[in-house]
Amino acid sequence: MLTFQDIQKHPKILEFINQSEIALKALDYTEHGLRHAKLVAREAKNLAKQINLSERGQDLAAIAGFCHDMGNFLGRSQHHYWGALLFHQIFSAKGESASGEKNDFTPKELVWIMQAISNHDKDTMKLTEPISAIVVLADKSDVHRSRVTVESMEKIKNDIHDRVNYAVTMSDLKVNSVKKQIILTLKIDRNFVPVIEFFEIFTERMTYCRQAANYLGYKFHLVINNFKLL
Repeated sequence: MLTFQDIQKHPKILEFINQSEIALKALDYTEHGLRHAKLVAREAKNLAKQINLSERGQDLAAIAGFCHDMGNFLGRSQHHYWGALLFHQIFSAKGESASGEKNDFTPKELVWIMQAISNHDKDTMKLTEPISAIVVLADKSDVHRSRVTVESMEKIKNDIHDRVNYAVTMSDLKVNSVKKQIILTLKIDRNFVPVIEFFEIFTERMTYCRQAANYLGYKFHLVINNFKLL
């Protein structure tokens, strides 16, 4: 049975992630490479554990989180669909391929991972599986200055996405199982940007996080600089 440990060493997956990072860096996008993939995988597995998914469910959430952005090298606007199709192309056959690669996801597991990859960026479909909702939360919570790839401070200040990400010095996603809350806590350097700029670009993402948390049976809360805003 394929595990997250297998996937994070898979040469094709790693190359897709690497090429996606190169493509988006050329566009001066925030970081979408191995750092982001590992962080989202870790957060997804942690969320899955805290909401009591099975160990296999936790591993599948980590796999989907690790692979969610790997289609970006084929095009940014449809990258979530490209990523799902690439995953299917690699792992659709059961057993072992001619090259000796293991391909043993069950059909249902394959569908769950593909859904999570394709649903992570757009809320055009209703969430129907916990893994999809978990990946949304894990992905959208990665707001931090370490995602800024532009080196020029002048360029950072002139781009609102870079400017807001650079202003975030701490991002922490936690689950309160007793109160049934999923809480994203951010620290934003208000000397660099006013908090309102965060909402100019992240309101849609926070709304999607709320939808994802609601699907899981939790309330989503956003705390910025010790103030509860959602």
